[in-house]
Amino acid sequence: MSRIAIQTVAALMSGTVFGFGLSLSGMLDPARVQGFLDVFGTWDPSLAFVLGGAVSVAFVGVRLSRLMGRPALDDSFDMPTNRKIDAPLIIGSATFGLGWGLGGFCPGPAIAALPLGYARTFGFVIAMLVGMAAHDRLLRRQT
Repeated sequence: MSRIAIQTVAALMSGTVFGFGLSLSGMLDPARVQGFLDVFGTWDPSLAFVLGGAVSVAFVGVRLSRLMGRPALDDSFDMPTNRKIDAPLIIGSATFGLGWGLGGFCPGPAIAALPLGYARTFGFVIAMLVGMAAHDRLLRRQT
């Protein structure tokens, strides 16, 4: 099997595990996400446990990557090099958070929830893709 085929299978398996975990934890339900963000109403802390688990696994993975020469299926790790906190980062983070709060979806769970067939999910994903395309067009004009 070619290297690209192995990388594709590994990506599909990782995505399947990710989607299954989101489904198992109930994070495909926008009401659950919005319940987490409703700190002054009927707050639902379940998302904090999912986020805590994800951060813990990522923390261990990043630490292990520093001990490895290279990843198993690629030539190098794609680690961020820019550590600057600037206006685009802050504006992008705020926009992401606003969309997450209003829609109740993060991009990953929204894509994982598409097979459930809810119109709200399709609307969110379409709006997300339109926003990404608009950003790329604006960014291309600036450079």
